[in-house]
Amino acid sequence: MTTAIPISIVSADDPRLTPQNKCSFCKGSTCCTYMTQQIDTPRSIEDFDLLLWQISHFNTQVYKDSDGWFLLVNNRCAHLQPGGLCGIYETRPQVCRDHTNDGCEFEGPCGDDDFKAFFPDYDALLKYCRKKFKSWDKRFKKSASK
Repeated sequence: MTTAIPISIVSADDPRLTPQNKCSFCKGSTCCTYMTQQIDTPRSIEDFDLLLWQISHFNTQVYKDSDGWFLLVNNRCAHLQPGGLCGIYETRPQVCRDHTNDGCEFEGPCGDDDFKAFFPDYDALLKYCRKKFKSWDKRFKKSASK
């Protein structure tokens, strides 16, 4: 006979927590409230200009980690049910089936140590672009004079 573990007392370091039962203790279903998409490493002014356009859209951020550059779209899955269960669990997409809970947000939110660079908004990325490309704003002056 197994003893139920009260959700209120479960922490990430609880020895009773296993990969098989961890998701049932997650209160926020955080992994279902955003998506990331790896992108080509931006190198040119044009590449970063495109990133500025992308990050201009609501709930979109950009980060770089040890695996490369990513768009982060903070938008919950349409199939996430009240209480955190998946409404299409038996027929969920393969990416959801492949997802593991190793290092998931149950252990806590991502922090500065998880990113080599993180851009929460347009202004943060623009500041980076101006520092990376000394001629960033000069390109507009050239266009205006033509």
